[in-house]
Amino acid sequence: MLTPEAAMSLAIEQADAVKGATYPNPPCGAVILDADGRVAGVGATEPVGGAHAEVRALRRAGQRAAGGTAVVTLEPCNHHGRTPPCVDALLAAGVATVIYAVRDPNPVAAGGADRLAAAGIAVHTGVGADAVTAGPLREWLHKQRTGCPHVTWKYATSIDGRSAAADGSSQWITGEAARADLHVRRAAAEAIVVGTGTVFVDDPTLTARRPDGTLADRQPLRVVVGHREVSSDARVLNDDSRTMVIRTHDPAEVMGALADRTDVMLEGGPTLAGAFLRAGLVHRILAYVAPILLGGPITAVDDVGVSAITGALRWRYDGVHRIDPDLLVSLVPSGTR
Repeated sequence: MLTPEAAMSLAIEQADAVKGATYPNPPCGAVILDADGRVAGVGATEPVGGAHAEVRALRRAGQRAAGGTAVVTLEPCNHHGRTPPCVDALLAAGVATVIYAVRDPNPVAAGGADRLAAAGIAVHTGVGADAVTAGPLREWLHKQRTGCPHVTWKYATSIDGRSAAADGSSQWITGEAARADLHVRRAAAEAIVVGTGTVFVDDPTLTARRPDGTLADRQPLRVVVGHREVSSDARVLNDDSRTMVIRTHDPAEVMGALADRTDVMLEGGPTLAGAFLRAGLVHRILAYVAPILLGGPITAVDDVGVSAITGALRWRYDGVHRIDPDLLVSLVPSGTR
């Protein structure tokens, strides 16, 4: 038997597993508990056009869903898009209770909770809301609020803030575990943005790979920003994934070109990072910090528009995790939830 909190944790795991595969739909997870509180079915959102998380979990639960509880990360949808409303499936299955973490902010899809309650189903919200908001639905909720892609600036640095040694060498600042974690995050992202300088210096492939070096099933769009021509034999132009080249240095123009995306990862060098920070277009920082000292002039970021300490860009810690032997530090702008 599972408590609602434990069932929500399982639903979050389901949602995390499909991040990057559901675009433009949100990555959601669902757990169906039978009338005795035992797991009867679990599910996650399929790629666009496929079933939503509740429907997949109900299919697996079958008749055991009757009189049971549906635990979902997002309020069940109440509109007919590419698929019928999830509310219809929950009503047809005869569940007695629905627990969801976050209300759907999309006015087109919202209203599911009210309709379920009107049909006599017990509805509870807020269970696991913080974990869902900061986890699988972070980027999608940002897109719903702002209409713009969510940008995560990722970088690797020494403990003294250097992204490379004085001679320019940077492979590898962090250990294998940190690099493996990054590849998981790349596979969940919809686009990776770098500048032409990074392409010329590092010749990256910008792909998501498994620990054995093979390509992951999901690959992000690779985006190269800048005015310089990229050599036709650059690895970023190979057939491992799609690539977009944007002839601009303006972060706003980059975001305009990626307006239909939700989850964007910024992996460029210090100049590009500084430009996005000055423009206020970084919504999360993921810093992989290695316990090494490098010194020298190559820092993780250049000018961010701060001339005095009173003008510092203020961030708050969103999480700190040990990825042996390194640390992964997550930050969000001060004042955000």
